[in-house]
Amino acid sequence: MELGFSLGSNLGDRIQHLRDAKRRLLAVPATRCAAQSRLYETEPVGVQPAYADLKFINAVLVVETAHTAEYWLAQLHAIEQAMGRQRGADRNAPRAIDIDILFAGADCIDSGGLVVPHPRWAQRRFVVAPLAEVRPALVLPGAGRTVAAILADLQGEAVTPLDEEW
Repeated sequence: MELGFSLGSNLGDRIQHLRDAKRRLLAVPATRCAAQSRLYETEPVGVQPAYADLKFINAVLVVETAHTAEYWLAQLHAIEQAMGRQRGADRNAPRAIDIDILFAGADCIDSGGLVVPHPRWAQRRFVVAPLAEVRPALVLPGAGRTVAAILADLQGEAVTPLDEEW
């Protein structure tokens, strides 16, 4: 199955955090990289004013895997925790790493705290821009349009591609 992950960091060495998260994701058995976007520096969305100056570095990683999205949800939480993420009342608090499942093949899932495709993916340029780079013709369940078409119509925060490798 092909799974898409959105990765973001707005604390510390943001690019190194994304590299570390990618390494950890690809270390999961029966998983290989199918595609990865460039890195993008992005404005924070929905954060408290005190965090408004903490820009994110975001990217999308697409993997081929033998595992289910439910399996991956537990893996993502373990990776985030191992990398220092502490979940609290403020969902948009600064963090070294944030990893979300964007899609899991053509599956639609809404159970046990897992919603796939991610419910807000099409509203966020920091997700849609890197996803359009690696899967422009993809039509996620419920979207009715390609990722590239959604990006073309999407207004919002600044998204700046970076040249740095990850």
